[in-house]
Amino acid sequence: MEIDFLKKKKKFKKESFRVKPDFYWRRILYVWVVLILASCVFGFYFFMKMNRELVLPVISTGEQNAIKKERFNSILEYFKEREKKSIEILNSPSPIVDPSL
Repeated sequence: MEIDFLKKKKKFKKESFRVKPDFYWRRILYVWVVLILASCVFGFYFFMKMNRELVLPVISTGEQNAIKKERFNSILEYFKEREKKSIEILNSPSPIVDPSL
């Protein structure tokens, strides 16, 4: 006859207390996939919504063209004067005398 009263019983239930990282990584992966798909759907919806909106035509008036032409002419004159000044500077001798000569 065996007495079980004083014997230590070996209980190894390590498997049930262990954290399963595979379970959590799969959940994280599923959440990211859902977020990426939702952002793609939202982006496509937003693109289609913006694409359907009415684009107003640009109406050009004669006054705007006249003002622009005058401004362009004044700018061209300014750059022509700068070009003349730069040519004069390049062709003129330097005012500083080289001391080594």
